[in-house]
Amino acid sequence: MRKKLNISVIAIMLLLVSQFTFAQKKGQNELPRPKLVVGIVVDQMRWDYLYRYYDRYQNDGFKRMLNEGFTCENTFIDYVPTVTGIGHSSVYTGTVPAVHGIAGNDFIIRATGETMYCAGDDKVETVGSSSKAGKMSPRNLLSTTIGDELKLATNFRSKVIGIALKDRGAILPVGHAADAAYWFDSSTGGWITSTYYMNQLPEWVKKFNSQKLPEKYLKQDWNTLYDIKTYVQSTADNTPYEGLFDGQEAPVFPIKTSHMFKKDLGILRTTPFGNTFTLDMAKTTIENEKLGQGSVTDMLAVSLSSTDYIGHKFGVNAIEIEDTYLRLDKDLADFFKFLDQKIGKGEYTVFLTADHGAAHNIKFSVDNKLLSSNWSASKVQREMNKRLEETFKVKDLVLSIKNSQVHFNYTILNGNKLDEDEVRKVCTNYLKTQPEIAFVIDLNKIGDAAVPEEIKKRVVNGYNQHRSGGIQIVLNPAVFSSGSSGTSHSAWNPYDSHIPLVWMGWGIEKGRTNKQTHMTDIAPTVSALLRIQMPNGSIGHPIEEVMKK
Repeated sequence: MRKKLNISVIAIMLLLVSQFTFAQKKGQNELPRPKLVVGIVVDQMRWDYLYRYYDRYQNDGFKRMLNEGFTCENTFIDYVPTVTGIGHSSVYTGTVPAVHGIAGNDFIIRATGETMYCAGDDKVETVGSSSKAGKMSPRNLLSTTIGDELKLATNFRSKVIGIALKDRGAILPVGHAADAAYWFDSSTGGWITSTYYMNQLPEWVKKFNSQKLPEKYLKQDWNTLYDIKTYVQSTADNTPYEGLFDGQEAPVFPIKTSHMFKKDLGILRTTPFGNTFTLDMAKTTIENEKLGQGSVTDMLAVSLSSTDYIGHKFGVNAIEIEDTYLRLDKDLADFFKFLDQKIGKGEYTVFLTADHGAAHNIKFSVDNKLLSSNWSASKVQREMNKRLEETFKVKDLVLSIKNSQVHFNYTILNGNKLDEDEVRKVCTNYLKTQPEIAFVIDLNKIGDAAVPEEIKKRVVNGYNQHRSGGIQIVLNPAVFSSGSSGTSHSAWNPYDSHIPLVWMGWGIEKGRTNKQTHMTDIAPTVSALLRIQMPNGSIGHPIEEVMKK
């Protein structure tokens, strides 16, 4: 009897010792990290959309993030121009165009005059389609991203994947060492990639594409989620500030997408269904790639692009925008519920931000007694070239005005042995006569420019000596190049540069701050949470208030 008792006691002691050893090992030796990091960039989301529609949001989408997580209420973009390619790059690299090299959605290589698309790469081929939409890669990005550093920190055991309707929204966030990036091909209605990542689509992506979800969504037509009379935060349905889909006589609900998609599946981009479709792909990716279900932290970068397409067409005050954000709120609630079930509540970290904001439509502003006007870059370029030809007897010295910068044709300038300083002087003198322009900055002499320090800093940050122009143009507030309908963006002003930044989940404190933070602080904060090296070009700082002590 005593022998049996001793054996039982020994067994219990061994069990306790093993449990203690395991607990000690897990508690003391295992580095605490979330299972999955999810970055969500809502393309063209103004900061005030968090609160403009707050009363209409349900509890489990935007409100869940605001109430359970941490919100940085005064987050600003650190550079100009404020456009998609730069925004996605800066969020995930923690740096600016001067360092990461993405100087615009398109930029001009100064040495050759060649225009380069930010994610373009002729050395790769499309995977998943016969179109050229897959000739893309991150090779133009000069810095590492959070994803690259996470791969390095785990000896490349972590998985890093990017998803967006826009190629640049999928590719640039995840960087060079990513396992995959997937984007939407309008010609097929499916997700594609490039040979930079793989030679054929995974079977699960092929299966997902075979469902033809874009057609199923577009067959539903786009009507308002709620009674249209309840959309009191928006202008009336059918205003001169809104654009039209092909075949529409007026910009009114319901929008008969069921009649339109047979000609062009790309119209999915300009409907809220594009965001739903993207999050469908995100969930399917997590399921099939088993993200957040291994022994190391994984990362998923999701960009929701439809908000940008819809904003450009209808403007920031349209019912279409309000309805889009109410639907996105529901989609986010569903996505967070999925993450709770698949990864575990409190086991993942998510942040939500934007790549840029958007301005009010010019006519809308004028009709409401707010100052606003249009500015024609092409007209100014013609006039400058005319002045330069009169002075130097040479045509077309200004190659382009792109990204609010004057780009010179160095082949002509150097071929005719002209004094570049004199050419710049003629241009700046002319530009200073234009009433829509607030500041003209010769980028070779920016230290001498009489410009407010905050604006000067953003100009310096946005200037890449190999991919930017020679003269920076800063327009007056609410002056920009835009059509008669919809909206535009690219300026330093708060309507374009004040963005949401909300955090939730593992390692995140509950609260808010009104201290000014920056887009470039996002990557260092994620890096600090994960205890990994920040990206190699990072100039931002961790936001300490976000992280649990």
